[in-house]
Amino acid sequence: MGRAKTIARRSFLAGSVAIAGGVAFGVWRYKTPYANPLLDHLPQGAAALTPYVLITADTITLITPRADKGQGATSVQAALIAEELDVDLDQIETDPGPPSPAYYNTALSGDAVPFRATDDSWLAETTRSLADAPVKFLGLQITGGSTTVPDGFDKLRHAGAVARETLKATAARLHGVARADLRTEHGAVILPDGTRLSYQSLAAEAARTDPITDVTLRAPSDWRLIGQPMQRIDISAKSTGTQTYGIDVTLPDMAYAALRLNPAIGGTRLSHDATEARAMRGVIKVVELPDGVAVIADTTWRAMQAVAAITVDWGPAPYPPKMDAHWQTLADSFTHDRRDSQFRNEGDVDSALKNGADLEVEYRAPYLAHAPLEPLNATVLYMPERVDIWTGTQVPRFVQNNVANLTNLEVSAIHVHAQMIGGSFGHRLEDEVTRHATRIAMELPGRPVKLTYSREEDMTHDFPRQIAMARGRGRVVDGQVAAYDLGIAMPSILASQMGRQGIPTPGPDLQIVAGAWDQPFDIPDYRVTGYRAPELMPISSWRSVGASSNGFFHESLFDELIHAAGADPLAERLRLCNHAPSRKVLEAVGEMSNWGGPPAPGQGRGLAFCLSFGVPCAQVIDVTDTQDGLRLDRVFVAAEVGRIIDPVNFEGLVKGGVIFGLGHAIHAQITYADGVAAQQNFDTFQSLRLYQCPEIIVRGLENGPKIRGIGEPPVPPAAPALANAIFAATGQRLREMPFDKFVTFL
Repeated sequence: MGRAKTIARRSFLAGSVAIAGGVAFGVWRYKTPYANPLLDHLPQGAAALTPYVLITADTITLITPRADKGQGATSVQAALIAEELDVDLDQIETDPGPPSPAYYNTALSGDAVPFRATDDSWLAETTRSLADAPVKFLGLQITGGSTTVPDGFDKLRHAGAVARETLKATAARLHGVARADLRTEHGAVILPDGTRLSYQSLAAEAARTDPITDVTLRAPSDWRLIGQPMQRIDISAKSTGTQTYGIDVTLPDMAYAALRLNPAIGGTRLSHDATEARAMRGVIKVVELPDGVAVIADTTWRAMQAVAAITVDWGPAPYPPKMDAHWQTLADSFTHDRRDSQFRNEGDVDSALKNGADLEVEYRAPYLAHAPLEPLNATVLYMPERVDIWTGTQVPRFVQNNVANLTNLEVSAIHVHAQMIGGSFGHRLEDEVTRHATRIAMELPGRPVKLTYSREEDMTHDFPRQIAMARGRGRVVDGQVAAYDLGIAMPSILASQMGRQGIPTPGPDLQIVAGAWDQPFDIPDYRVTGYRAPELMPISSWRSVGASSNGFFHESLFDELIHAAGADPLAERLRLCNHAPSRKVLEAVGEMSNWGGPPAPGQGRGLAFCLSFGVPCAQVIDVTDTQDGLRLDRVFVAAEVGRIIDPVNFEGLVKGGVIFGLGHAIHAQITYADGVAAQQNFDTFQSLRLYQCPEIIVRGLENGPKIRGIGEPPVPPAAPALANAIFAATGQRLREMPFDKFVTFL
């Protein structure tokens, strides 16, 4: 063997050992759990049996780290822990806990890999498992993507079971009995003689007991809570107006702040004159911000009045100032150089369409604001050695890290007190408000400052839902859909959103084609292509993200091709569907709506289906064309989630998603003039009114092999189902939202 080969072989062997060692270390690190963050500041006599269960002599507190934005996340997390802990929901308190990598979201990786949710092959499942590693290493404590239930279903029940068995082990040690001879119920360990030992009475001793981690979860037949109708633990407070949100935080000696930012997001502040503002009643200080100005005062109202009195010269927008240029940018992006992905390319679409298509169409979806009822707010107490933050957030660790960078403090000195959120729809995945609040509070050390955005500031400086355009064409043969070609152009949502966190997002952005490329249909020649448009407005995740527009694109083209074929919309989808749970969803919505029955005079019905976040969801919408406009009559919804935790909350989330999707499809858009959002309050950014709301009938299915969330999947099918119903009633195809630009609604 020559010297070169010997060296090469030895280098290979040495490298192999190094790589093997690195892999072994990586696997060890991945399998090593994070430290329990509750142990850092544990009260005397308390037991933090897991990162999710804290018991003192007085209370049982369940840690629910996924943010509650009104979707019932706190209740469902508490119920999952309580199921195995053997406590009732009226026996416990809840707390979101501190920011910690221990609370990283184990379900985020599911939609982060280019495999369809219906693909359960070894390669797909292995890749999903591998994708969890960077999520864990980064400690991504994020609420979003309908992941609260998938993330928590196993691990929260396991946490409850570990705490239960550890309490039993403590009682067994104290009373000299076998743990196997003990049982639990209603927050107490029951000794063989019937003596009840409350969990609270065991707390101090349980803190000295090694956790029992080898536990068996209870069978579904033994569940007390899961699958049963539950009253959410926040329903009483929300029904009586006593629920506190971030905007309600009150602290001693608190000051109040308001701001004005450049109405063109990303534009600068060239100059300002605050002379008048400084002389106004209650004003404490005027603060210069990189992109605006703020006023600290003795009330929020006085702060808002004073900041409005400041004269500011703003710099121009760093994006096209008018909407025509935004649409033109998308239209120019359907090129090979802009191609971001082509995950779906089956058959030979080019050959199938070489002699022309039976249909060529274009669809458009506008920018949309998040517009939650609670405007952005944050309260910050800055001291040179410590910062405390009270705010509603879906990204507490991002908040913690970014404030640490702003203040040059250690992350451990930044304390985030997460609050109940009055709506988000993705808005609280951003943390600009806490960055601004921190800059302002640093001008008043030692005194808490509450920053509240006006409604106009909230909407003007929202990072909206993406603008998007699609071009579709297809061919029908012998009464069947034979070729389907859909191209979608939009800027990258993830690059924009994660860029503000300094996190790179290499590779294709799956959200550009989510809800389109991954649909469970076997069309002979089937292609979906994503085109990454240049960055326009800074954009962010909006309820159902890419699928919010792509569901409309995909199902509208599908329905138009089915109509061109002369086929029945339900029968053709069923014929082409290759996924058993999705077929059951389509069959269910057909049965619920009596699909195929004779319509009433003037009535049209539309069907749409979208699989998003792993959830197949189908909707049938009935509308009536009256002489005064279109009336929404009924919506039938079927969705498959694997397991329904709380039927009451499930139904509420589905109905809310349908209303959300319909309202935005009918009425809503954000347009820009001179780089500034034209719609700045609810008078110009409208949603569905109570009198417009149809009857909504819901059915949840539990046939799938995986547990899924339901917060977002009802949104994507709503717009196309309505558009298809309007076509059935009037003969008019709607290919652009909002629909009220083209038709009148009652």
